[in-house]
Amino acid sequence: MEQNTSNPNNFTPVGSKQENIFLEGPHSRWKEMIFLFDVVKEFIHGFRKLHFVGPCVTVFGSARFQETHPYYELARQMGQQIVGLGFTVMTGGGPGIMEAANRGAKEAGGNSVGCNIVLPKEQKPNPYLDLWVDIDYFFLRKVLLTKYSYAFVVMPGGYGTLDEFFEAITLIETGKLQKFPVVLMGKNYHEELHKHVERMKVEKTINDKESGLFLFTDSIDEAINHINKHAVQGFKLKLRKKISPFGILGEKKPKAFTK
Repeated sequence: MEQNTSNPNNFTPVGSKQENIFLEGPHSRWKEMIFLFDVVKEFIHGFRKLHFVGPCVTVFGSARFQETHPYYELARQMGQQIVGLGFTVMTGGGPGIMEAANRGAKEAGGNSVGCNIVLPKEQKPNPYLDLWVDIDYFFLRKVLLTKYSYAFVVMPGGYGTLDEFFEAITLIETGKLQKFPVVLMGKNYHEELHKHVERMKVEKTINDKESGLFLFTDSIDEAINHINKHAVQGFKLKLRKKISPFGILGEKKPKAFTK
């Protein structure tokens, strides 16, 4: 297919060479099979690496907030409170909000894990992770961030954070995911987003029930109480017998998860 080479906005296309080739059109069945095997191999790697992390709460947010930013401190405090409920804090594994939440978890004596996306810049595992897995495909990373989590906390962020927020809401709305609690933190930052959700309700593209699928708040206490009510109590979570590593599969439980 011929590509449009005009670029009136001086926009530089971003994408891997592999992706560009993939989008060119039909390829040999052998190449398609190799791609499929590559995806399955990465899925298995992620499942094996994160097998012992236990029930998690996933925190989404921007990689670009520095340590001195108020949102960084908010995420740090959130991480501290989440482990107080008995959860592992899971993030995208990078800097900014992700680092802050993982840092808070470690400071409070809890467990901290990440699903790090492999990017040419900006993203690398932060130093507060007990365990992380490197992922090439965004869609696979989102599966892992969802698979182990009983709640989602959405901090201020960019396109990726909003993508993760709306995917979680969509999966819950359509019944593909159980009604796990979702918390949208940062009233000032997300004010226009919340207004747009209300606009969708007025236009009847969503209903009252669907507009109530998340808590909109600035309060860490309110967020933690919401998670406790709808995740811990709602799903009747309790400590169970810990699963031991299976030597035949080459499993080895990380030290942080042997407590």
